[in-house]
Formats: sequence, C-alpha cells, structure tokens
Amino acid sequence: MSENSNNNSLGKYSSPYNPQNTEKRIYEIWENSGFFNPDNIIKSEGKLAINSDSKPFTIIMPPTNANGSLHAGHGLVMTIEDIMVRYKRMKGYRALWLPGLDHAGFETQVVYEKKLEKEGRTRFDIPSKQLYDEILDFTLTNSKNIKEQIRAVGASCDWSRERFTLDPQVVDIVYGTFKKLYDDNLLYRGKRIVSWCPKHQTSFSDLEIKDEEKTESFYYFKYGPFIIGTSRPETKFGDKYVVMHPDDKRYADYKHGQKIDLEWINGPITATIIKDESVDMAFGTGVMTITPWHDATDFAIAEKFNLDKEQVIDEKGKLLPIAGEFAGLHITKARPLIVKKLQDKGLVHKIDENYKHTVRTCYKCGTTIEPQIKSQWFIRMKPLADKALEKINAGEIKYIPDHYEKITTHWLSNIMDWNISRQIVWGIPIPAKLCKQCGEGFVDLKDEINKCKKCGGEVYKDNDTFDTWFSSGQWPFASLGFPNSSDFKNFYPTDVMETAGEIIFFWVSRMIMLGLYMTGKLPFKTVYLHGLVLDAKGQKMSKSKGNVINPLDYMSKYGTDAFRMGLVIGNTPGTSLSLSEEKIKAYKLFANKLWNVTRFVFTSTSGIEINREFSNWSTKDKTYIDEFSALKKELTKEMDDFKFYMVAEKIYGYVWHNFASVILEESKVIFKEGSEVEKESRNQFLLNVLYDIIHLLHPFMPFITEEIWADFPKVKNINKTKDSLLMIQKWPE
Repeated sequence: MSENSNNNSLGKYSSPYNPQNTEKRIYEIWENSGFFNPDNIIKSEGKLAINSDSKPFTIIMPPTNANGSLHAGHGLVMTIEDIMVRYKRMKGYRALWLPGLDHAGFETQVVYEKKLEKEGRTRFDIPSKQLYDEILDFTLTNSKNIKEQIRAVGASCDWSRERFTLDPQVVDIVYGTFKKLYDDNLLYRGKRIVSWCPKHQTSFSDLEIKDEEKTESFYYFKYGPFIIGTSRPETKFGDKYVVMHPDDKRYADYKHGQKIDLEWINGPITATIIKDESVDMAFGTGVMTITPWHDATDFAIAEKFNLDKEQVIDEKGKLLPIAGEFAGLHITKARPLIVKKLQDKGLVHKIDENYKHTVRTCYKCGTTIEPQIKSQWFIRMKPLADKALEKINAGEIKYIPDHYEKITTHWLSNIMDWNISRQIVWGIPIPAKLCKQCGEGFVDLKDEINKCKKCGGEVYKDNDTFDTWFSSGQWPFASLGFPNSSDFKNFYPTDVMETAGEIIFFWVSRMIMLGLYMTGKLPFKTVYLHGLVLDAKGQKMSKSKGNVINPLDYMSKYGTDAFRMGLVIGNTPGTSLSLSEEKIKAYKLFANKLWNVTRFVFTSTSGIEINREFSNWSTKDKTYIDEFSALKKELTKEMDDFKFYMVAEKIYGYVWHNFASVILEESKVIFKEGSEVEKESRNQFLLNVLYDIIHLLHPFMPFITEEIWADFPKVKNINKTKDSLLMIQKWPE
C-alpha cells in the first residue's frame, strides 16, 4: 500500500469506482495480513491499536448449512455481523468472529434426496454407509463454494479458527453433553407419541411442525347410542373407548368403565366408557372416541387410565391389518371407501363439507404429519428451561428487539420434553445401545455395553442420529473448544448472537439452556434478531415465484459495498426488509459519489500532510467541525446501541447532502478566492473529515474505504506503513 498519494495513484479516480478490480484484491490483502485473527492485532511498535489487555469481543457465526449457496438472508447475516466485528476491532477490542458450517442433518438430507429424485434414485434403496459418504462428498463440495461466497461478502472472520459441526472435537463435546444429561437423569428413552413424516420416514420435535389451515370434511358417525365427530375416519378402526366429561349431564347415566356393545366399521365391537375432565363439553356432542396411537390428546388419556394403544396406520401412511379389507391402502385412498361403507351400514349421521381446522404438516415437504408411538431419546426440558428463565428474568440477556424476550419466556414456561432422535443417515450417530427384550436404552460412548443392564437381554446399536439442533445448540462452547482450550477461557461467554428471529426457539433458546447447563454461564450477552429479506414487493423469496435475489449476481454487478448498504439501510431489527435491484443500484451511485469526493479532496490538497491536531480553523470551518464532531459522537452511541441502520443512513446523508453538495461546492470558491488562512483551514478540514468519513463508513463499505485509505496522504505524527490497513485503525470519536 502506498504511503502518499501521487499522480499515478490518483489517476484511477478519474474513472468511476470499479469494485470488480478492487474487491478480490483487497480481501486477499486482509486475509494475508492475519488481522482477522485477534491474536495478531496486538500492539507492536506503536503501529496497531490493540494491546494484550484489550477486552475481547466475540461473535460465533451461525453455521451456514453446507447444502447449497448463499441467499440474501445469509448476506444480511454476514453483513450485520461484519459491521459489529469491524466496529469493535476499530474500537480496540480483541474481536473474534469465528466462522463455521453446519452439516444440517435433516435439512441437508432433504436437499440430497431431491438430487437423488432427479437421478431416479431413492435413499431407501441405498446402503446407509454409501448414502452417508455420498452426502459427505456433496457437503464438502458445497462447503468450498460457500466459504468463497462468505469471503465475497467481505466477512472479516478468523478462518484459522473455522469449525464444522462434524469436526471430531465438536462431536466429542456433543457426546459429552449427551452423557452428562443421561447421568443427571435429564435424558430418557421413552415410548411416546411423536410427530412422524410418512414421506421422509423420521420423527420430529414439535418445533419442526407447520400448522396449516385447511377446509375438509368433518364426519359425524353413530357409535352405538352416541354421535361422534372426526376429520379422520381412517383412524377409527382402533377406537374401543368412548370418552366424556364426568360432569356432562347428557351422559350422566353412563358410568366410568361401563361396557357397551355396538356395530362398527368391520362388525360388532365392545367399547368402554371413560370419564375424563379433558373432554370439551362444548365441542360437538361432547363425546369422543380415542385413537391413542395416532393422536397426542388421545395418547395422554390412554396413559392416564392405562388403556390399550393399537397402531392403525403404518409409518408410510398405509392401513394395517386391523383395518380388515382396507389393509394396505394409503389413508388418502382409504378415507372415501371407509365413509362409503359406514354410509351403507347406516352409521353416518351427517357430513360437514366445509370444516376449517388446523392440520399439522412437515415443514419441509408439506406432508400431513402422522402421529406415531415410537421409542426415542427425550430430554427433560423443564429443569433446563427454569435456569434459563432465571437468567433472562434477571436481565442478564439483552434481546434486540426487546419483544423477543417475552416471546422466549412464554415458550420456556410452557416447554415440552425434546425428542432428539432422528431416523436419518446424515448426522451425528447417537452413541447408545438398545435392548431387544425390554427396549431400555443406555448411553455407550466407548462401545463397551454388550448386554442390557436392566434385564440382561441382548443389546444392539441405536441406528438413529441426533436432531441437528441438539448439536448446533452447543455451538458457542463447542466451537471454542470447551472446556480447557485457551479460546474457551478467553472468548466465552460470547458477546452477541445475531441470527434470524424465526429460529428463536429452534436454536437461540436451546443454546441458552445447553450453554448454561454445560458451562454454568450464558453463551452470549446480547441476542440480535433480524427479520426476513423480502423482494421489492414485500413477498417472501422462493424459487417457484422466481423472485430470489442471488447475492453474488448483485455483488458482481453493483459491488459488495452497495449490496451491504442496501441490506442495512432501512433494516430495523426483527423487521422484514424489502430489497430490490434498484435499491442496490442506488448505493452503487453512492460509492461513485464517495469516489468522486475523494478525487476532489486528494486533487485539491495534493502534497499536504494531514494534521489531526489542527486548530487554526476559519469561522465557518470551526462551525462545520463542531457539527461533525457532534455527529461522530451520535454515530458512536448508535453503533453501541446496535442501530446500524441509522448510522449507515446518517453517514450516507452527510456525505451526499452535506459534504459533497454543500461543502465541496463551497470549497471551490474558497480555493479560488479565499485567504491563505481560509485555504489552509479548508485543506485540513477536507482531509480530516474525509479521513473520518472513510473510518466511519468502513464497517459498512469495507472495500472502497480500504482502497481509498491506501492512497491517503501522510498523516502528521502517525506512522502510516504498508501494513497500516484501515480495518485496524482507530474508530473516530
């Protein structure tokens, strides 16, 4: 980098700013400098702003799913976090931004399954080991591309500390947490009802279920002397219990445990009366039958009274032999046939064809969830949630925006046990053994259990993998080498967790609980949550709509700095942002404006050394200096308050509307007609203010500001050497 501006270096300013000729070169300079690593920014010979006593500032990058390319939402994450890190680095902090990639378990397997479908293959026909290796190769290929895309956004993260959720050291920590939960009686193997996707053949936690409002038929059937209602007649083969509220006077003559004989779908059955307070007397007829294997409410009633639970529908959504003549049919095909048979038997009371209700579906494929009773590993969440609530209620975590705190505490107060078992190949295998005889599960990290500790029966290896949110929920301490590494001791707890508001429960809340549980400390002090990036019409981006904004396309066309400014200005935390090509194009014009401003200042002040302690201001310049000093203080406070959108907009406004449109035009007159005192004052004013402008803009527009800094004139009493990169200069206050 040049020490002084000269005619050769100034020549490039005669043409519009060209990001294509700048950005890759600048990023290579940054990366080669080693200054992304906070250990390399320690003060040495007075050159650098940070010393060994500087406070750490840590952000753990939300690990990007290694199954595709970056989208606009990723661009927003990288931009906001880079702004934070660059600002804190310039403020003298030992700023660590640790990057990472996520194997993303089910998410990645779904992406790969789509690839298999195009190839005419299915994962169910591929041996598990082969499928795992194929997805691994797919992931590693994507990882290389994603990391280059992250670099393209200008992310000043410490690549020397990069982590992957399948790194052996990370897996070991995940296993250690699993074992500790087991030893502390916070983990159990239970046969409980779970949400099952018939297409993907795996269970989910409740958070991975999407509620969809649908209009369907609601059927009223004659069940002996009762009228029962259901939207799912295909489940009724296993119904042999009829449940009513004990206080319902309509059914006062019926006693709990009473047996009644009645005609049903496939012939006569005997049903048992159950009286339970959970029944809603106001819904329908106030009486219902239960299918404990396929409904969570029904399962709870069956558990309460120790009732039989019979499976009616298999894991693929097909009816089992209990359905008689309908066995083997998919439920969608069987439903009208079952209703027809009941009609023929005179057992249909009425049909409401416009019944609106909520249907639970798979969040990835939209398939209707089929509840199933499965033996899975569950975490007892209430003890973990209670500790998290204690910290949050004490104000030890700051939420931006603050309404997410209330949302989080409500969820934690009503939390359910977490099913962490997944029936997929891609992921971290669950280190456990299961008993063939009694079904008991045992954590076995060393693969040394060869018989059941409960009944002595034969054991086999659990073939399931962890819910990816279980491993990623440990990311802050796992990525820093918990418990004994110097990084964990120096950089944990982290300072900010910046991520999308839509994963506040999936990820953020679970990180809080698991971080507290394993380390005794909160994993971060501040939670910054952004909204979705929408298209210009305010619509969610999707490939089917053809409105997806590819960050690389727009960065290549308009420059990364313009793209970053388009993402930040107007983007308040927690609120979705509408992004258009025109908006990005507008900030390309701003980059050119800054470029032209620089040309004017460098040309007008050629050969002049900047004096950062200059005080002999003209009256007008003194007024400008005072106004600009007030602005700098204002911007610094807003940066500390995470109001990046306001800072970016105010700098933009000052440069365009004040500095360029007013002050530079005025300077032309001063340089032509002013006194020597006025000229000297204005020269120092222009240099000093431009000096501060590029520093203030650097976190937002790092490439163009670093390029301008390279050509900046010598600064009096400052040793501006070749390694004096703007990214490690002091923030102006």
